[in-house]
Amino acid sequence: MKTSDFYYDLPQELIAQDPLEDRSSSRLLHLDKETGAIEHTDFKHILQYLQPGDCLVINDTKVIPARLYGHKKETGAVIEILLLKRRENDIWECLVKPGKKARPGAEIVFGDGILTGEIIDIVDEGNRLIQFHYEGIFEEILDQLGEMPLPPYITHKLQDKNRYQTVYAKNEGSAAAPTAGLHFTRELLAKVEEMGVSIAHVTLHVGLGTFRPVKVDDVEQHHMHSEFYVVEEDQARLINETKKNGGRVISVGTTSCRTLESAADEEGILHAGSGWTEIFIYPGYQFKIIDGLITNFHLPESTLLMLVSALAGKEKIMHAYEEAVKESYRFFSFGDAMIII
Repeated sequence: MKTSDFYYDLPQELIAQDPLEDRSSSRLLHLDKETGAIEHTDFKHILQYLQPGDCLVINDTKVIPARLYGHKKETGAVIEILLLKRRENDIWECLVKPGKKARPGAEIVFGDGILTGEIIDIVDEGNRLIQFHYEGIFEEILDQLGEMPLPPYITHKLQDKNRYQTVYAKNEGSAAAPTAGLHFTRELLAKVEEMGVSIAHVTLHVGLGTFRPVKVDDVEQHHMHSEFYVVEEDQARLINETKKNGGRVISVGTTSCRTLESAADEEGILHAGSGWTEIFIYPGYQFKIIDGLITNFHLPESTLLMLVSALAGKEKIMHAYEEAVKESYRFFSFGDAMIII
């Protein structure tokens, strides 16, 4: 299976640069995963594809304002830092630009000195370990100084930080939003529950590896990045009971999907717990838990496009994407949505 099998042509103007004023007014493409039939509607009408007894699974991770701009203490050179992973206490693994100026021992000053950092090591892929120093609460300082780490294809400045968070974001730790959930409003979620659909939550902290391109020709040679997930006992029970009672488990986003499939055994039973997952889902994968997926439109040749192709079949997905381009859907993080069921 070749990476190039998952290429499609996307006009630049279809890449959404700004979120819509009303989250639920995005367009929604319904793809029947069995027949390949396509319907066009709006996200606020998603209830017509749900049934009492179903379970929606959301990812309640919260994006941290992980992009910081500072300067080197010795030279004043501007340095950009992206917090990737908290290693221990106040030591973070970071992406640093420009990297050649960021050698171990260098000190970086942020926000008139209310936060400083010292580069203590260089690790995998040239990332830096930085020891931060400050007074007070790190999260509050980050909220004051940091910017949302928007994907590289979004060039507009985000006016409201909350628009890159889901309305149910709770557990801080992501470097990117689980974007399928951005379409839900609290009112729409209340309607989902009113019709007898349960809502379960899991946590997967999304890493920047989600945007990393596949650089190998043979899909199976690609190595996935690792991300931390948590499935709580009561939520595993709710999802298992849904399956047992004949209801459908519908994942909101590829991150929820990867969590569920990582925490399930071969018998299709979901287990509570936490850990790191490097699961790579591509055509040929047999799903253990999910029956349907709500998702955005993904980049050409990306692992996420491969994941949705595993659920509905590559031909059906690529045809749906062609249709979405033809109908001028908005693509990627702030774009429109798709339900595959």
